[in-house]
Amino acid sequence: MDETGVLDEALERLHGAGPERMGRLTNHAPMVVEALAARGQGAGVHRWVDLYARKLEEFPAGVERVTRSNWAAALGDSRRVADWVGYFQGEVGERGWREVLAEWWPRLLPGMYGGSTHPVIRVGHAVRTLRAGETGPRVNELAHGLGYWAARHRPVTGLAPLPGADSAAAALDAVRPIAVREGGFPARLDRITGLPVWAADVTEPDEAHRRLTDLVRAATHRYATHAHGEPTMLVHAATAPNAVLRTLPALPKDLWVPSMRAVWTASAAVTAMYAPDESAPYTPPGPLTPGELAERALAHGDEHVIKLTDTALDVGDEHAFAAVLRAVELSEPLV
Repeated sequence: MDETGVLDEALERLHGAGPERMGRLTNHAPMVVEALAARGQGAGVHRWVDLYARKLEEFPAGVERVTRSNWAAALGDSRRVADWVGYFQGEVGERGWREVLAEWWPRLLPGMYGGSTHPVIRVGHAVRTLRAGETGPRVNELAHGLGYWAARHRPVTGLAPLPGADSAAAALDAVRPIAVREGGFPARLDRITGLPVWAADVTEPDEAHRRLTDLVRAATHRYATHAHGEPTMLVHAATAPNAVLRTLPALPKDLWVPSMRAVWTASAAVTAMYAPDESAPYTPPGPLTPGELAERALAHGDEHVIKLTDTALDVGDEHAFAAVLRAVELSEPLV
């Protein structure tokens, strides 16, 4: 995956920074460098970090140590992110990352909506790189991702089941936009009262995997025709479910169905909060190979463009590549 070691070097460089800046904006750098390394763009990783460095803040100070006996009181407390990261660093060092992930995934799953779904996405990137090869910086990156998720843990409850559809694409089309589409992610999330039913009848892990694959494909395709509504935030309708999909092979199979259901809610919620009322037909300027697409994303530099490209390459079809070209057109480049 990264024979030169550039990914581990970049992760070590980035672990001195906090997971957010200005108290609310996510640090995307660990996710981006993993995506670039995975897509053969390792040579550009350090230069990209140099450009992105102005968006980083120092790692925050701790408040009070999180332990196995007091963790419940600290869950969802964003002030405690350093405490949580320290807790998970100790846990993965003592017990191994797979055991810790299996224990904490179901605890954290209901709260994936905090941090605008970025924590689960960061965990998904970390798990992919660990499955490719276990190193100290990669294990540490998982601890950072889990700690960020625990600190930003934010459940969603009380949503009414609305008429849905069998296919993921049709279910996303059935999502009703919230009436007032302004404000940040938490404020918009509070305005969602119901979401369409999708895949509620699934009970088998392998079927959950198939359905989740369909959701990633549908959300990526949909970006090409709906990104004009909000090109940045709509990326997460695809990248959040793909993060969960990448994590499934490292989890016990009895967690696959609840994982699929939880991230459907997240993808549908992002759609309700940020998608426009109407689609806009989009014709890409021309076909690109996977390598050319990855190079185009790196040259543009926007963190969401790079992460959408990474997901689109997993989907692997022309419609998904068109979504990336649309993101390039609509997003501000990193300069």
